[in-house]
Amino acid sequence: MKPDAQPVQILAISGSLRARSSNTALLQAAIVLAPVDVEIRLYGGLGVLPHFNPDLELHEPAAVTDLRQQLQACDGLLISSPEYAHGVPGVLKNALDWLVSGEEFVGKPIALFNASPRATHAQASLSEILTVMSGRIVPEASIDVPLMGRNLDADGIVADPELAIAIHTAISAFAIAINSSCLNHR
Repeated sequence: MKPDAQPVQILAISGSLRARSSNTALLQAAIVLAPVDVEIRLYGGLGVLPHFNPDLELHEPAAVTDLRQQLQACDGLLISSPEYAHGVPGVLKNALDWLVSGEEFVGKPIALFNASPRATHAQASLSEILTVMSGRIVPEASIDVPLMGRNLDADGIVADPELAIAIHTAISAFAIAINSSCLNHR
């Protein structure tokens, strides 16, 4: 637990807008499987963010301000993203572009979940983008979860003992890394 005895706050972002997204289901399962001293909140505004336009930064749209505030309020960021044409989905890249000029991303601990271990290009690209933006990827909390072709929703993921243990272990490792980071920045 963080030094001030408050639960670790994690903002989860799915890079998919699909209603039955395995990435979203994976994050919903992580919410259920998180240790008791960790609260994970799923960001729901990805699809309403306007296209990034640097000319709008001085008069930022409300959806962008909301994203910044949620990122500022969290202790860590958890992202699960599909791969589209060997890259990061446009909606996720758009959200990250809005955050490039802000300070709320600098040094933020980040865990990456991958619902399709074949999605190596998007994971590599996402890692590069986040590193350039000065985010701090936590390798011990970043995992591949083989969901491809299994058609599992969040309940199905939670009910699978092997998947549940892997997700719980990754979230626990993420909380430990966040707590260590908090102690080091005191």
